[in-house]
Amino acid sequence: MFGHKPLSIPDPADALPGRPDVMAVPAAHFVNGRPLVGPFVDGIETVIVGMGCFWGAERMFWDTPGVWTTAVGYAGGHTPNPTYEEVCSGYTGHNEVVLVAWETAAIDLTSVLRVFWENHDPTQLMRQGNDVGTQYRSEIHVADATQRATAEATRNDFAPRLAEAGYDEIVTGIVDRSEFFYAEEYHQQYLAKNPMGYCGLGGTGVSCPIGVSG
Repeated sequence: MFGHKPLSIPDPADALPGRPDVMAVPAAHFVNGRPLVGPFVDGIETVIVGMGCFWGAERMFWDTPGVWTTAVGYAGGHTPNPTYEEVCSGYTGHNEVVLVAWETAAIDLTSVLRVFWENHDPTQLMRQGNDVGTQYRSEIHVADATQRATAEATRNDFAPRLAEAGYDEIVTGIVDRSEFFYAEEYHQQYLAKNPMGYCGLGGTGVSCPIGVSG
């Protein structure tokens, strides 16, 4: 449909035009019944992460104690309100991402990012395992300077452990948050609706030392 798939993010002038219509999403999370779309209740903070196919990544987070809700979508590119097929073409610049909302009284961003670092390979550029393309890049989309500092600190803590295990340098992008576009309804909580569906996630087997004494 789109021809050759690029392995670099396109310039805005070369990106697909998209559309003004916002994607319709369910009112409630398929697993926990909470809203997918904010504004959320008091005491909830959010971060957006990309770590490969968003189906498996989202499940990692909704299974994490203290995470209040999750949703999958697209971010970091140029095309407004893209479709899944457009994102997979490589001509939107978007990443497959997970919006993670957590209860600040239960866990903190450091704990959320530990799940992120340990459950994919942040040394792989524009891919995760057999999933290849710009939409599979490792990325943290931060909302402010405090989130950026936490993301950078956790990356710096994890990098030596990866090096000791023989891995290359971390290539994870830590970028300012741009608009989050919700993915189609069938993608939301996909692996809860399709338990035998494709996951695609594989970590490095290296434990992240953040939040651990000693």
